[in-house]
Amino acid sequence: MSARAFLPKPVPRATIEHLLTLASRAPSGTNTQPWKVYVLQGASRNALVDKVCAAHDALRADPSLAAQYREEYDYYPEQWVSPYIDRRRENGWSLYGLLGITKGDKDKMHAQHQRNFRFFDAPVGLMFTLDKVMGRGSLVDYGMFLENLMIAARGHGLHTCPQAAWNGFAKIILPHIDASDSEMLVCGMALGFADPDEKVNGFHTPREPVASFTQWLE
Repeated sequence: MSARAFLPKPVPRATIEHLLTLASRAPSGTNTQPWKVYVLQGASRNALVDKVCAAHDALRADPSLAAQYREEYDYYPEQWVSPYIDRRRENGWSLYGLLGITKGDKDKMHAQHQRNFRFFDAPVGLMFTLDKVMGRGSLVDYGMFLENLMIAARGHGLHTCPQAAWNGFAKIILPHIDASDSEMLVCGMALGFADPDEKVNGFHTPREPVASFTQWLE
């Protein structure tokens, strides 16, 4: 599950290093191991939060700024079709409904969206990059690395929230983390101890039954 509210309890560096070691056992095509990870804590984390939240507020005030904030790869489709758009809408309105955010309440929607850029108050923010020279298959490899990290975190009492929301602000993030010009942002992730008292962490997305996406060939 994706946790969307975290406790301020710190995560020891040794624990993070151990989780990344476990994640690094993910398979990758010809063992290319294309992942690169930036761990943000303390002042570096807070400074990035301030920069991106300010940009997010400015974008709301002047939508024409959207041209400055573009993802380096298409995470979502340019044109949504069913059943994917239906699942997306169900996900969004179910979450907003739980939080008491009604359709048309743009202020609350903006504030909730900005929670992404605060890492949902998690003390650890992770940014993942990929060398631009690599092919699309490396994104498949990266997915396995991220899943390894998320499962390893649960094994140590931690939660995560993988976040593509950061991708549009790569022009702010990459210089902040001192990434090279040859790198592109894959996604971010919040890591920490989930707040069990926050109702948002009771939100669990539904899954389609196996029969709906599987064909048996004999």
